[in-house]
Order: sequence, then C-alpha cells, then structure tokens
Amino acid sequence: MKKVLVYVEDGYAQESLSLLEAVRQLYPDQHVETYALLINSDASAIDGVCDVLLTLEDGTLQPFDQKGLCDVFTSVHTRYSFDAILFLATPMGRCIAPSVSMRLETGLVADVTAIANDDGQISLIRPAYSGKIMAGIRIKGEGPVMMSIRIGVFTYQGTDTVQSTNIGLEGLDYRHGNIKVMGTKEKKIPYDIRESDVLISGGAGCSDMESLQDLADLLGGHVSASRAVVDKGIVPRAIQVGQSGKTVSPSLYIALGIHGALQHVEGLKDIPHIISVNTNKDAPICSISDIVVEGDALPFVAKLIRRIKEGQQR
Repeated sequence: MKKVLVYVEDGYAQESLSLLEAVRQLYPDQHVETYALLINSDASAIDGVCDVLLTLEDGTLQPFDQKGLCDVFTSVHTRYSFDAILFLATPMGRCIAPSVSMRLETGLVADVTAIANDDGQISLIRPAYSGKIMAGIRIKGEGPVMMSIRIGVFTYQGTDTVQSTNIGLEGLDYRHGNIKVMGTKEKKIPYDIRESDVLISGGAGCSDMESLQDLADLLGGHVSASRAVVDKGIVPRAIQVGQSGKTVSPSLYIALGIHGALQHVEGLKDIPHIISVNTNKDAPICSISDIVVEGDALPFVAKLIRRIKEGQQR
C-alpha cells in the first residue's frame, strides 16, 4: 500500500482535487491511502475524498511563513512516512516545495504536466528550457516522490466517496517566523481566466490589447494574453496563458497574434474550439487550431464585433 500526502493550501481547496487525479496516475494499479494536510483551512471540499484529513489549527502560523510551514511538513512526514508528497504550483506552493525537498533530502519535479507509470517505473513530464522542450524525469531511489502540479493540468474524475478520518495534529515541532501580514490589496483583475468559458487572447502580434475587451464582452468571455505581452508590462501576469502563466480550458479560445510556442501551448488544456488569427499561417498555434484566419488581428476583431452587433439587431 502507498501513502500519499497532498497539500490543500488555504484558498485552493477545490483546485487541490486535481492532485488526487495525479495520485491515481502515479500509482494506477496499487492501493493508495491518501492524506490531506490542511493548515488553518476549511476541509469541507476535500472531506469524503481523502482517506485521512490532517488538520493543524494555529492562528499564529502565518500563511507565508515558509520556514514554519517547512517544519510542519517535515514533522508530518517523520510521523507518517509518505511515499509521495504533492503540491499545487501556486506561488506559495512553489516556495514551500523546494524547502521541504531539501529538508527531506529528496528530489523535486516542478510544474508536472503528465505522469507515466510503466510497470512501476515512474516518469514525470514537465516543460524545460523555457517551454521549448518537454522533459521526462525518471524517478529512482527511495523517495518520497515529490512534485508540484500546475492548476488545471489534471482534472479529478473520482465519484466515489470515502469515510474520511479527521486527525487534529498536535505535538508538531515547528517554529514561528517573523513574517507578518501588514495589509492586503484586492486583485486588479476581477476574474480568473481558468474559469472562463470564452477567452480572447492577445499576443505580440496584437498591438492594442484594450480593443479585445469589447469582443470579450459580446461573447460573454474574458481577455487573456501570451507571455510576450505580459513581459512588456502591457497586461498583468494574472491573465497570462502558458507554462509560466495559467492553464486554461475554455470552450472557445481565440488566439490573436499569438505565435504559439510550446510554452504557450502547454497552457491550453482540452479546448474544443480554437480560432487563430495570424499574419503567418504556418505559426505553431495554427497547427492546433480549428479555424485559421491569415491576417492582422485588430481588423479581424473590428469586423467580427461589427458582424455580431449586426446579428443582434436583426
């Protein structure tokens, strides 16, 4: 039997269910006992899904206290001895996971996008060299196997419920850092592109990102962007699609002036319909598109907006 720990980060309980699909692919033919670690967070979303809920309630342990959280993970692993530990690749998950792996003297594979298990030989797939290639890391040694997984890459398919055992963690050896939350600031972007059914996405070939909002409003969708636009500071990273941004699964994805390097394509998951508008019909994004429009993005947007409005007036 394998014992696996998944970290249910506060505010990401629903997204953490995807970690259980990764666990299923990690050990497809073995009985697995799943443990969820929750630190000052609500367990309702994961209750009945994981076998054991390990809960720690300590209001003095700040959510950004990397040293303290690392101590908690180390103590929990020492107590239960897990075969694998999984994190979501959130900003905090990306901070904690390397520290925990160093403390446990084991390897860490970050931003895993696929898992292969060939007769017990585990390989973890992730983008490398800024998304230019996909690397397969074969797992050897005693473990525990550690990885971080980007939100939206795996989709939890489980339907069975279990009787979760809730264990309140006591007697853990961890310190409290000097980090304090001095204030909070609301996100400037009022939506999450991972929840959008329609995305109008602009790239380096789209010179006016603001003009995309009208089209997004007409289609009941939102605006997103490629890394090239984000790196120029035109739009915030919160709406970036790609390996270093977010993984999205809308019903319709309209790519405007996006070249479509592997780094960007890695952020597109199970999208039924992709429309690309590009001056280069041989751009990589075009090869995965259902419809390719050869031309400038902005004239296309203006004409499409006009046609939609004309149809609404009929």
